[in-house]
Amino acid sequence: MEHRRHRVQTPDGRNLDVMDAGEPTGAVVYYHHGTPGSCLLAPEWVDDAFSRGLRLISHSRPGYGGSDRLEGRSVGQVVEDVATVLDHLKVERCATWGLSGGGPHALACAALLPGRVVAAASISGVAPYGVDGLDWVEGMGELNVQEFQTAIAGDRAAVLASADAMAEALRQAGPEQLAQEMATILSPVDAAAMGTSFGEFLVATTAEGLARGGAGSADDDLAFVRPWGFDVGAITIPVQIWQGEQDLMVPAAHGAWLAAHIPGAEAHLEPSLGHLTVTAIRIGEVHSWLAGHL
Repeated sequence: MEHRRHRVQTPDGRNLDVMDAGEPTGAVVYYHHGTPGSCLLAPEWVDDAFSRGLRLISHSRPGYGGSDRLEGRSVGQVVEDVATVLDHLKVERCATWGLSGGGPHALACAALLPGRVVAAASISGVAPYGVDGLDWVEGMGELNVQEFQTAIAGDRAAVLASADAMAEALRQAGPEQLAQEMATILSPVDAAAMGTSFGEFLVATTAEGLARGGAGSADDDLAFVRPWGFDVGAITIPVQIWQGEQDLMVPAAHGAWLAAHIPGAEAHLEPSLGHLTVTAIRIGEVHSWLAGHL
């Protein structure tokens, strides 16, 4: 399946690395990658999109892969880059989904680009920090607890140093080594997924995203625990929330909170699935639902 790669410049002079695949003339679904990650698209996602006549577009967030850093960015600022990419590719409207750290960015598009973005899905995505009714780190594995506690403390230099060290460890890792590095945040079902083609994709997107260091991850982590720049309760377009109950990266309570606070959100809280396996198993259902709104 052909993948088309673009270099798109933003109004403030930054470069964005953009991936474009699936049916070239199809309705557009915009993907937001995880933390860490890149604009790479899993072959299974592209095949599924193509079979439904959909075109998949993504970009590496600032600081990841070939996209220039935007230090201090908020979650909500992603909409400026999405609009720039859509304009460049002459796309008027789209649906969107985000995986893990991409979930909040998909919700940002839902909140701040209504009309141009017609439906959104958050898969294994975090909820806002500091909200009533959610202990944000409860149920997270040790690696994520340590990572986010550093971000919550607000020491930017420490967050970047930690992210750079992580990047050094992960960008050369194969599936087995990556699974070892992530051991405290992999439930048994997610550990099993690391031995599949999805695990190979995760290795590739992680390596590309961290090729120039950990700045993208650092900026993501800081953005998640600061105000997002929009209220999820103000979202007016259709939203799905997908979360596995066997998730040690983003506990199921995050998905339950989002589902309860986004008006009309359709919740899919999956007892048998983890953080990675929701996407690996349910992406066809997500694409089908999004396509129904395009």
